[in-house]
Amino acid sequence: MPTFIRTLLANLPHIALLALALILPAIIKNQYHLQVVIFIGIYAILVLSLNLLNGYVGLLSIGHAAFYGIGAYASAKLMMEAGLNFPLAMSGAGLISAGFGYLLAKPTLKLSGIYLTLATLGFNMILFLVLQSWMRFTNGPLGIMSIPAPSVFGWEITEKVDYYYLILFLVVMTLFSMQRLLKCRFGRALLAIREDQLAAEAMGVHAARYKTQAFVLAAFYAGIAGSFYAHFVKFISPDSFYINESFILLAMLALGGQGNLIGPVVGAAILILVPEIFRSLQEYRMIVYGSVLVIMMLVRRQGLLGGKAYSLRLSYFDKKKEKEYIRGDKFLPEEQG
Repeated sequence: MPTFIRTLLANLPHIALLALALILPAIIKNQYHLQVVIFIGIYAILVLSLNLLNGYVGLLSIGHAAFYGIGAYASAKLMMEAGLNFPLAMSGAGLISAGFGYLLAKPTLKLSGIYLTLATLGFNMILFLVLQSWMRFTNGPLGIMSIPAPSVFGWEITEKVDYYYLILFLVVMTLFSMQRLLKCRFGRALLAIREDQLAAEAMGVHAARYKTQAFVLAAFYAGIAGSFYAHFVKFISPDSFYINESFILLAMLALGGQGNLIGPVVGAAILILVPEIFRSLQEYRMIVYGSVLVIMMLVRRQGLLGGKAYSLRLSYFDKKKEKEYIRGDKFLPEEQG
């Protein structure tokens, strides 16, 4: 069988899922329901970026909403005041968030355990206070209104269907880029650090450098999600990026499972859909999220899909490798004495 056909057949589940995602707006006629799906996409990117730290490196960050907020404010300012187009504003927002991720990572990664966790929490609190108080730049608690709609190479994004296809593209690119990163030396180094940092360093892995790079990448992805959020809702305020948001992301990751790329998406989808189904209990949302964390820690600490790597690829169609002989293999039976 030709290699191209074999590869195509092996990736049939991915192709089917992508095809379903592409025709989803034709299935979901209700605009509000489509908006909920768009928010699932935003949170999927955020939880995937948090998973890069919590799931693959073993760093517990509970201030991830800070990078989300930095991306949102940066993108709005770059487009409204600097006059940049949307692709440049989104890229700039991601890079600015990544820069803050680096500034936070360099001093705090010398800490470990609960001290690192408290440092990320403190960063989120500081950012919230800055956004609340810096009236000339952020407009304080009143927020930034009338954020312009995005335009990508002449494509004016005004309808919810347009926003859906844009967030679908961003989610697919996030999954693809993370999958490629985690399959290379970088990803293997992160897993080695998570399992045993001392052993990884003994094998030549520069733990501090890889941790910093993971922090920067996670902040970059969060900034991209924040940029999309700002131009989608067209209004941002400090309340959208408070500590509560960080705990929501943590609950989504705890529910779906960490250490793979499917669990975070499932966790984000469930905890976005459940409050929509039970809208009468909206004021108890944080109680639900807190209960999810407690229950999952007691019943299944790795989450619904955590604890192992999942692949939708049909391995039956992958080319079977020939047996490779290594030094010490025996080709002939030993003589019987």
